[in-house]
Amino acid sequence: MAPVHYRPQSFPPDDRLDWAELLPLIGPTTAAVARYGGLLEAVPDPDVLLAPLGTREAVLSSRIEGTQATTRDVLEYEAGQKPPSPERRDDVVEVLNYRAAMREARTMLAELPLCLRVVRRAHRLLLEGARGSGKAPGEYRRIPNWIGPPNCKIEEASFVPIEADKLPDGLTRWENYLHGDAGDCLVQLAILHAEFEALHPFLDGNGRLGRMLVPLFLWQKELIGQPTFYISAFLEANRDAYYERLLAVSRDDDWTGWCRFFLQAIRAQADDNAGRARGILDLYETTRKRVVNLTHARHALEALDFVFERPILSSRDLSARRDVPVHAARRILSAFENDGILTLLRPAGGRSPAIFMFDELLDIAEGSDTE
Repeated sequence: MAPVHYRPQSFPPDDRLDWAELLPLIGPTTAAVARYGGLLEAVPDPDVLLAPLGTREAVLSSRIEGTQATTRDVLEYEAGQKPPSPERRDDVVEVLNYRAAMREARTMLAELPLCLRVVRRAHRLLLEGARGSGKAPGEYRRIPNWIGPPNCKIEEASFVPIEADKLPDGLTRWENYLHGDAGDCLVQLAILHAEFEALHPFLDGNGRLGRMLVPLFLWQKELIGQPTFYISAFLEANRDAYYERLLAVSRDDDWTGWCRFFLQAIRAQADDNAGRARGILDLYETTRKRVVNLTHARHALEALDFVFERPILSSRDLSARRDVPVHAARRILSAFENDGILTLLRPAGGRSPAIFMFDELLDIAEGSDTE
């Protein structure tokens, strides 16, 4: 079968959308996002308490592109545990880069609107020191690329994006649509995501970057109060449908079908995100009470916050990141272990500190993702 080629005349599709089909989905999806946004308001420090969900999002978005790292792999690596293979280490680095790129984009959005400048900077960090580091990080491609089986020729591809010489014009249209008034923000986001994937502006990292745009857009449009929306679980679980619906945009001009799928993804993930966030918040409140009764150590609650941010950790991590004296960090984490809050993942040995794990939090964050 001949590859599907990008069609510039297809974008933007506003006059070809079947709004009668989309409207019944827009209301419930908007309401689900609003419920999740309201829950975020109740989380004392989302950057800390929801950090494991951010790691999970980075893991699943990278897994769609073929990596095998789990959330636990990433957290164990950060705590000083050696990955089981060089390949798994490379996977972990890609996940860590995803998180770094999100942080940088968030910092830039404090002063800039969401724009191509932010996109390019995030892309540079996404590939820095990773497997795609030789593929022009932060630079738009100047050569053709295509999507298909590994090492396939262009005639064997499933999709061929816009030609490199026409890419600047395509990106200008995309950015104009980003800053325009499209009627409904969630439909606008659906169209932006699909068009970004169709343009495929970089030699590597386009899928991850396109998914990264989802929480950034929702945050900038003030639909949520923090850029902490996690969509990749649905897309990873429905990977074949995800790719087919994207392909159908260029093949069949089926923007309505894509928007319907995307709205379903947003609604499902808004509910899932809310459930996990609520579970983490409840766990924090109950664990906090346990800690207060367990120890009156000066740094105990500070240590608890760090445990929620980094549910696999060592006393060295706690001491370095939260300025807790080393002896106090060891004593507090040992008390947490003795009370059953933490389990010992690796005992101390030589110069290596013990590594502890907060299983209950990881179970909420990972759900059925553990491999």
